[in-house]
Amino acid sequence: MNPNAEQAAEIDTREAPLPESLRLVVHKHQASQLHYDLRLELDGVLKSWAIPKGPSLEPSDKRLAMAVDDHPLDYRDFEGVIPGGEYGGGTVMIWDEGAFVALNETDREGSEEAFRKGLERGQFNFIVAGEKLKGEFALIRFAHAGDKTWLLVKKRDRFASTEDVTEQDRSVRSGRSMEEIRDGSRA
Repeated sequence: MNPNAEQAAEIDTREAPLPESLRLVVHKHQASQLHYDLRLELDGVLKSWAIPKGPSLEPSDKRLAMAVDDHPLDYRDFEGVIPGGEYGGGTVMIWDEGAFVALNETDREGSEEAFRKGLERGQFNFIVAGEKLKGEFALIRFAHAGDKTWLLVKKRDRFASTEDVTEQDRSVRSGRSMEEIRDGSRA
């Protein structure tokens, strides 16, 4: 096992993420089109990417991830309905949440610096400790498609799988389905 895989295994199997880790949330969002929003904490905001097909645990899947506006950090706690006619109107579920660190970093400061540099150069490798997503992922910007077009790729590690993780369709926070969130029902 290489050192990066060992680091992923160590971080991802913790009962609680490292206190120095950065936070992440993945929202399942039924707006005009169903998509997933990957949100990674950096400098007091959530850097965000809309993923039309949702994340994948299969390393051969390269999922389109369109950079969207930063969101306030407290938006990681939002689950509910955005009224129609407002930006992003529709149902929002906290599909996954957890923590992440930059690959080869063990603390918050190092992870933030690696994230900033990765955004600048167009590739950021990170290790996720979520409820549904675990292990190493990479965000890779298309070289000639502008700053907004990225790919989200699962790296080959012990958490890679052919399982369609998007079939896990309940909120990790409330246990509700999209319909229950939309209707205001309890789980």
